[in-house]
Amino acid sequence: MKILITGGAGFIGSNFLNRFVPRHPEHVFLNVDCLSYAANLKSLEAVSGLSNYRFVRADIADQGQVETLFREHEPELVIHFAAESHVDRSIAGPRAFVMANVVGTFNLLEAFRQLPDAGARLFHHVSTDEVYGSLGPEGFFTETTPYDPSSPYSASKAASDHFVRAFARTYGLRVRLTNCSNNYGPRQFPEKLIPLMILNLVERKPLPIYGQGLNVRDWLYVDDHSDAIWAVIHEGRDGETYNVGGNTERTNVAVVETLCRVVAAETGVEPDELLGLMHYVKDRPGHDLRYAIDASKLCDACGWQPAETFESGIHKTVRWYLDNDAWVQAVRSGEYRGWIEHNYGGRGAAAKDDA
Repeated sequence: MKILITGGAGFIGSNFLNRFVPRHPEHVFLNVDCLSYAANLKSLEAVSGLSNYRFVRADIADQGQVETLFREHEPELVIHFAAESHVDRSIAGPRAFVMANVVGTFNLLEAFRQLPDAGARLFHHVSTDEVYGSLGPEGFFTETTPYDPSSPYSASKAASDHFVRAFARTYGLRVRLTNCSNNYGPRQFPEKLIPLMILNLVERKPLPIYGQGLNVRDWLYVDDHSDAIWAVIHEGRDGETYNVGGNTERTNVAVVETLCRVVAAETGVEPDELLGLMHYVKDRPGHDLRYAIDASKLCDACGWQPAETFESGIHKTVRWYLDNDAWVQAVRSGEYRGWIEHNYGGRGAAAKDDA
């Protein structure tokens, strides 16, 4: 099977490829990424030399590039990870989110439906629990929770979800959707809460926390998320949505306190020295109070369960960042951007077998 992965050089996509390319030599994995600021091909060094992996630099917001890509490769399965995903960035500059998340998804669907025997192929769309809006202190998001997005990011993802379902109903496409909670783990760009706090702790920098730190999120270890997507692709039903969560609700302040204690234990310092770095900053606009996922449909239908607890996942994540300082420094200095442009600048949608 030829599997086209969008956004495979990003955090979740690269972890998915690192997990499944070596396990499935019978499939060809085509990684399509425009290599934006948070994409990093150095995260894929473990699979870059494998014969069933290919990289193509292309922008899904460019209709011509997408049409060429689908015409040349005719994938049997599309797994759509690519997205602008940082809420703060969406507040500062929402247009990029419309282009990547809405226009990009539309372009993929248009090209997908033009493929020969399109109705026999599968389009898997990866989305977020943020489309549901905010919960009170009780209850959980289910697959039938009404959409109520609060940020430009979540609105753009809600629009892309609707396009996927509409194309399935209108054109008879096979689609499946997953809406996940907050991901964390190795190789995450250090603008997100957990890697940012880990790196600030290592360098003894302040730990800024929005508002009173009482916003609640469900945390999902990235490998568990990858396994959930693979399970839905193989065991799920066409046209269905599956929520993916780690069953690990934590307030933001509790997450940071846990990170302080784990980093302290891993680096041999007193926890109080790191806990004293915490401070509170003005809350961001439209900050949802609580997200919580009911993943029972996924568990019952596809036999999936998260393998990591919050504690085990956080220990693995902290250890990875401590052990991979070269990766961290290349990302933070921007050195990896120069490497990308040297190796891929101006190549457009040209395939790079040795990426």
